[in-house]
Amino acid sequence: MRKKVISVIGGHSCTKEVEQIARKLGKKLAKVAQVLISGGLKGTMKAVCQGFKQAGGLTVGIIPSYDKDTANEFVDIVIPTGLGLARNTLVAASADVVIALPGEAGTLSEIAYAMQFGIPVISLNSWDIPGVIKVETAEEAVRTTRVLLGQGQKRNHRIRQLTKKLGF
Repeated sequence: MRKKVISVIGGHSCTKEVEQIARKLGKKLAKVAQVLISGGLKGTMKAVCQGFKQAGGLTVGIIPSYDKDTANEFVDIVIPTGLGLARNTLVAASADVVIALPGEAGTLSEIAYAMQFGIPVISLNSWDIPGVIKVETAEEAVRTTRVLLGQGQKRNHRIRQLTKKLGF
């Protein structure tokens, strides 16, 4: 059986409040998923990796450059892509569920990719977009994630349909 994978997305810079929420979210997510994917850099990405890793989870950073040293110190596995912002596609596509924290255009692009791929997106005080599940607390995000992970077979079927439609 495959491990449950969550991508948490958000700004490379964030307020202290968002940093605390991200760290708390990471700790709680480690109880429902085995792998956390992020962009691997600083800000929200660093805080969520720190929490997830402290709770015993495995963290993966899909970074925009070829330089592994740019990843934050809480990333267990660094995937240096050299793709710049195009790596956002991989961050979104790697997940069973995507959780968005406050961010800017990069976060918005990852939300859009996830939605195109049929991957559920939870917005924790982030973008308000039709089709995205809005929550207000880390606990609510984790409860929603747990439910969505239980529906994984339906998502995989939608992705197979989309892949076939696109000719891959």
